[in-house]
Amino acid sequence: MSSTALLSLVPLGMPWPTLDPFLFCVHHDDAYPRGNGRYGPDAALLRGRQIGADFSGQAGWSMYHGEQVPGFPAHPHRGFETVTLVRQGRIDHSDSLGAGARFGGGDAQWLTAGRGIVHAEMFPLLRDDAPNPLELFQIWLNLPAASKMVAPHFTMFWSQDIPRHRFLDDAGRATEVACIAGSLPGGPPPLAPPPDSWASRPEADVAIWTLRLAPGARWVLPAAAGERTRRMLYFFGGSTLAVDGQPVAVKHGMELRAGAAVTLVNEGGEPAELLMLQGRPIGEPVAQYGPFVMNTQQELQQAFEDYRRTQFGGWPWGDAAPVHGQEGGRFARHADGRIERFPSEEPTP
Repeated sequence: MSSTALLSLVPLGMPWPTLDPFLFCVHHDDAYPRGNGRYGPDAALLRGRQIGADFSGQAGWSMYHGEQVPGFPAHPHRGFETVTLVRQGRIDHSDSLGAGARFGGGDAQWLTAGRGIVHAEMFPLLRDDAPNPLELFQIWLNLPAASKMVAPHFTMFWSQDIPRHRFLDDAGRATEVACIAGSLPGGPPPLAPPPDSWASRPEADVAIWTLRLAPGARWVLPAAAGERTRRMLYFFGGSTLAVDGQPVAVKHGMELRAGAAVTLVNEGGEPAELLMLQGRPIGEPVAQYGPFVMNTQQELQQAFEDYRRTQFGGWPWGDAAPVHGQEGGRFARHADGRIERFPSEEPTP
């Protein structure tokens, strides 16, 4: 690469490539049709789809592991965290602790699986008179060995609480940055991640940001604070971006030198949209199989045995794919009984 800040460039597939401390990143962007009155699509499902494992993208959307409602019915996790950022649409969360939530439109959920949790993530199609587009990122963040067996926990970051910044370049063209984790220099303090998260350690320098550059906009991505920090930038929307003068086409990910400030210029005629993941590597062995991420094969085997024996507390819901009713309002009902509620208006992503 000709740019000293741009270390590598890779095409974006499914899932996106990640660097320690991140394990996984996927971008779901589904153009769901109108609903059928039962939270599923008003469309035939048996033509070209493998129901129960549909990642076909047929007609611009997938059912994933859902059979009637799109999404991911009850499944277990141990040893890491999921961060789910919903830019458009709604997700219904249910878990083995008895907690439930409906969130979307710029909200984020941060779930520490710790020693084990079972959860469902369903995508109810609430509108029967119009399409139901859904766009989200799901990011898996590893836990260090000392935290892999902590109690499971989830935190909601509501859209209106996530720090959002708007910068204008010399020509008045805007760059917008939303900070789900980490903060911009001189900006407000970051939201507090779950207490046992790797991101809760200041020295870990974890940041999860979304960026949107108007056509022609120029913005300087500031250098990371940590000396050992690594940084990935994913260019998923737009056409052409210049990264320190190096042209990058859309649908590419790039590792950047985290200790250097990087000039970004949107050279396309439409907004450029990016996701940034950064953090200091945990630097421990990773043993992963499906939904479990531990440090050794023995710990991985123990995770499967524990799940077979305990079901991580069991499943308190009436079915494996719960949906939380027709009302579109956002809410979270935590395991301790605490309830947060918000009106049904769709916030600005």
